[in-house]
Amino acid sequence: MTNGVRLRKTLEGVPAYKPGRPAAPTEGLTAYKLSSNENPYPPLPSVVQVVADAAASMNRYPDMAVTRLTEALAERWDVPTTHIATGTGSVGVLTQLINITCEPGDEVVYAWRSFEAYPIVVALAGATSVQVPVTDTAEHDLPAMAAAVTDRTRLVLVCTPNNPTGPHVTDAALREFLGSVPSDVLVVVDEAYLEFNTAEDAPDALAIYREFPNVAVLRTFSKAYGLAGLRVGYCIAHEDVATALRKAATPFGVSDLAERAAVASLAAYDELEVRVKALIDERERVLSGLREQGWAVPDTQANFVWLPLGEDTVDFAAACQEQGLTVRPFPGDGVRCTIGETEANDRLLEVAAAFRHR
Repeated sequence: MTNGVRLRKTLEGVPAYKPGRPAAPTEGLTAYKLSSNENPYPPLPSVVQVVADAAASMNRYPDMAVTRLTEALAERWDVPTTHIATGTGSVGVLTQLINITCEPGDEVVYAWRSFEAYPIVVALAGATSVQVPVTDTAEHDLPAMAAAVTDRTRLVLVCTPNNPTGPHVTDAALREFLGSVPSDVLVVVDEAYLEFNTAEDAPDALAIYREFPNVAVLRTFSKAYGLAGLRVGYCIAHEDVATALRKAATPFGVSDLAERAAVASLAAYDELEVRVKALIDERERVLSGLREQGWAVPDTQANFVWLPLGEDTVDFAAACQEQGLTVRPFPGDGVRCTIGETEANDRLLEVAAAFRHR
C-alpha cells in the first residue's frame, strides 16, 4: 500500500544488493562466514589502539578533507595529493565516479558477472548498464568490452582480480584495451583485491594511470587491511577527475576513526602483509584441493575461489550451511567462497568432495 509519495521510476529497475549472510549457528560445529570476502584476521592491536583513542573525540566532525590519509597515500604511492579522492569504501567512491561521469541515459560498460554493486549504482544514476559476459574461463572479455563502447559510453569498469570469479586482467591486455577506448571515456581499474594478486603479468595500474589521463584506480582498505567495518576507500586519478570526485563525496563521509585506522594500517603494512601471504598460501591450497577433486575452478588472484555450479548453486550453498559454512551463492551461476580460517577451508574441501560424489 502506498501513501501517494512519488518515488523515482528508476528504482523499479534497481536490483537489491545481497550481502553475504552471517554465519548461522550449527549444533556441534563452529560456524564460519565465507560469504563476504572479509579478512578473517582481527585488526592489529596497534590499529585497535588508534581507534580506541580516536573514539574519545567522536563528538566532533571528522576532517572533511581527510588530510592525514590523503597525505599518507600520496607518499605511499608517489602521487600528488590533488590526484587522490577518498570515500566510504570503494563502493562509496564508485558511486562518486558514476555521479561525476553519467547523465541519465549514458552507458557504463563492465564485465558480467562482476561486482554486484555495479548495476545498482549505475541504475540509481539513471544510466544504462552494458554488461559484457565473461569468457568460459570467467575472465574479462576485453575485446568484446571495447566493441561495446559507443558514443553514449561515459565509464568503463575493469575489476581485476574480478569479483566474484577471481581471474585478473593482464598488463598487456589492459594496455591494448585502453588503446581502443576513446580518450574521453573514463576507465576505472577496480583493484579491491590488489594485495592478493601475485601474478607476474598483473597490471601496474599506477603506471598505466600515469600514462593514460582517462584512467582512474579504485582501491579499498576493506580487504587486505581488514577495515571492512570502517568503510574507507580511495581513488587515484588525474586532477580534474579527482577534484570532481571530491565535489561528489558525502560531506564528512570518512569518519575520524576510519581515517586514523587507515593511516595506522598503511604504516603497519609489513605486519599485515604476513597475514596476506598466509591467506594467499591458503588460497592456493584450497584451489589445488578443489581441482584435485575434479572441480573446474578458474584461476583466482583474490581472497576467494569461484565454483561455477550453474543450477546446482543453491544446493551447494545449502550443503555448506548444513556443515556450518556460509558461502555466497549467485543462483544459476556459481558460488563464491572466501578464504577463511584453516579449519573453515578444510571443511569447505570436505563439503565440496562430498557434494561432488553425492
